[in-house]
Amino acid sequence: MRANKLREIWKQGGAVVNGWLAIPSAFSAEVMAHQGFDSLVIDMQHGVVDYQVAVTMLQAISTTDVVPLARVPWNDPARIMKILDAGAYGVICPMINTREQAEALVAACKYYPRGYRSWGPVRASIYAGSDYTATRANDELLVMPMIETAEAVKNIDDILGVPGIDAVYVGPADLSLTLNCTPKLDQTEPPVVEAQQQIAAACKRHHIIAGIHCGTAAYATKMIAAGYQFVTLASDGRFLAARAADEVGAVRKTGAGGGKLPAY
Repeated sequence: MRANKLREIWKQGGAVVNGWLAIPSAFSAEVMAHQGFDSLVIDMQHGVVDYQVAVTMLQAISTTDVVPLARVPWNDPARIMKILDAGAYGVICPMINTREQAEALVAACKYYPRGYRSWGPVRASIYAGSDYTATRANDELLVMPMIETAEAVKNIDDILGVPGIDAVYVGPADLSLTLNCTPKLDQTEPPVVEAQQQIAAACKRHHIIAGIHCGTAAYATKMIAAGYQFVTLASDGRFLAARAADEVGAVRKTGAGGGKLPAY
């Protein structure tokens, strides 16, 4: 069975540079997969990606050695099992606030005796290899609950104490909302910064990987220095919009465009 490269990076003490896919396109996923990311997450929660498109995106990512992950819409066993069967090598699950919710997430991701995931890795066995087994899948696939509320921060030690949790993923915007701060990435507001530090410290105590969504490379580097070993850089949609805006703006500054023809 194909080894999970992210586990190898973490074992060596390194940090994973992750990309985010919100555009429902196999081609854009393939383009992103060729840009040097260690992993890519297909966003099935807030992105506009449905299951069948997600499968084509997984196929596109598999043209490289980038590790394919997915953020599921909710802590729903049916959706979790189905995207794992499609070949995702791990799931990020939103709004995990208690130990009980974390236990339910792990159980849906793991085969017996560690959980109750139903057998049927229709595409996973193609991607991972014909020796895809329950034991190997239990060991290789990643389970990452999102810590994105004040309640989750309060319960962080209970959540991290659940066997089978490999990493947690901070959602800065929702975390900010529950701390009465502005919902945004790359937070500098003290309550959110303190919460992010608490999460990183708890992960260190429990030997669990801390992950976070970042808007810029500078903030991602800062988070790595703070102990985060899984950092996401913006998203495909943000990259597209930012670069397009820069290029259009550069032309506008010359006085061209706006329906005006250049003088010859």
